[in-house]
Amino acid sequence: MNAGGDQGGSSTSDEEWERFLRESADGVPDAPKEPSARARMVTRRLREEPAPPEGWRTHRPARRPRRLKGWYVVGLLASVALLAVALDPGRVTGWFGDDGGAGGPLAAESERPDQAPPMEPAGLPTLDEPFRGSPAARWDSGTAGITLPAARATGWMSEAQVKDALDRSRDFLAASGLDPAVLRGARPAEAIALINPHQKDVQDYLATSFRAPSEENDPLLLFSRFDKEHTRVVGDVVKTRGRISYREGERGALQVTADVTYVYPVTRAAADSGGDDEVARTIVRRETVLNWDDPAKVITERGTFSLVSYKAHMTNGGCDAPTGYLVPEYGTERRATDGGAAVDPYDRSGPVTERTGSVDGGCGTATRS
Repeated sequence: MNAGGDQGGSSTSDEEWERFLRESADGVPDAPKEPSARARMVTRRLREEPAPPEGWRTHRPARRPRRLKGWYVVGLLASVALLAVALDPGRVTGWFGDDGGAGGPLAAESERPDQAPPMEPAGLPTLDEPFRGSPAARWDSGTAGITLPAARATGWMSEAQVKDALDRSRDFLAASGLDPAVLRGARPAEAIALINPHQKDVQDYLATSFRAPSEENDPLLLFSRFDKEHTRVVGDVVKTRGRISYREGERGALQVTADVTYVYPVTRAAADSGGDDEVARTIVRRETVLNWDDPAKVITERGTFSLVSYKAHMTNGGCDAPTGYLVPEYGTERRATDGGAAVDPYDRSGPVTERTGSVDGGCGTATRS
């Protein structure tokens, strides 16, 4: 044993080594020349231990650059866009470059729009593309273009009864404005069957309008019909855009309002065409208000409604004395304004006005068809 008290032959004791470490923290620069035997034992043991598996906490990986901020912004913008679509789908359409017929179908109309649809790329309709150059090219077809609201219990009706009444209301619109046979001039029997037979004034109007059409009793206020001897509807697609709404009416009735625009592509019948296949469009917008009455308070028949009001605005449907048929004009046949105002037939931002033509008022001018 050495008198100096060193351990394992080291010239530096453990006490000196620990003192050095403490003093080094305080800035003492002189280091002992060698570690203690204890330090050498620890070092040797670490060397002799087997190496840990590769990747097993052998080092702390460098922190990756923070690049998430941009994704937060993208996510926020996407959330805002989705919220805007949910609140106002019609207004959002066109934000991302939809231009007229080049875009996809428009979102369903859930409320009255605040402006007319934009102008479409120039182009004349053809037999193969009868809606070319028209905003209707992006509309849905048939009843798909008529938006139904969600049903809720209203007035005397339960939620299920309201849903059934809304479906039947749309059935009436289909039978009166979309039925192929009616478009070719047939009597709209299915539509008439849905009208309350005990509503005498309406039944008188219906009987007179088909027998002796006049300005006051014109079937076109409710029904779309062409004279097949002179007009042929092109294809089997009618473009539509509109909506149905409802509220509680008088005596607890379910009052339904339908505001729908129909676009009919037409051409001359074979006998009148002379080989000319020019395609025109007749556009009709109708607002129809009807009541599904409580049979305990109003005399009615099950599955029928009472008409409250009905009016129509027609473009290229005829301006002379009513004949009971829509009478489109073509090319040079179309007459200029005769004192009527210019009207955009695709503009649904305002209320439905009166019809364009009348016996003594002439025709207005459509800004586009």
